[in-house]
Amino acid sequence: MANKGLLMCVCQGNCPSFQQMNIFDVGNAIRREKLVDYVGIHPQLCSTDGDKFLSTLLKGESTDELYVAACDPTMQVKMFRDALESAGFSKEHIHGVDIRNMTTEQAVGSIKNMLGADKK
Repeated sequence: MANKGLLMCVCQGNCPSFQQMNIFDVGNAIRREKLVDYVGIHPQLCSTDGDKFLSTLLKGESTDELYVAACDPTMQVKMFRDALESAGFSKEHIHGVDIRNMTTEQAVGSIKNMLGADKK
C-alpha cells in the first residue's frame, strides 16, 4: 500500500486568509478518518526551512503520495521544485489544494475532495 501524507501550510499562522479555520481541527478530521498515513503542519513551506523540511521528509522514500493543503496548487509545485528535485520526488506525486479563505468545514471538504474520499 502506498504511503500518503498530508501537509498543511498556514502562511506563518497570521495570514488573514487562514483566520476563518482551525487548522488543528482540519488535520484531526482527516486523521480520524484515516484518509492519509500522516498529517503535518508547517508554518511556511515556501521558505528556505520549508524547502529543507520537504526535502528531508521526502528523501526517506517513506512517502509515495504527498498532498498539500495551502495556497494555489500551481504555485506550490513551482515553489517546491528545488526541494522535490533534491529529494528525488516526482512532481507527479504531489497534489495540492488551495484552502485559503475557507472555514474549517470547507477546508476539510476540499481536502477530502482532493484525496478522493468524497467518491467512496
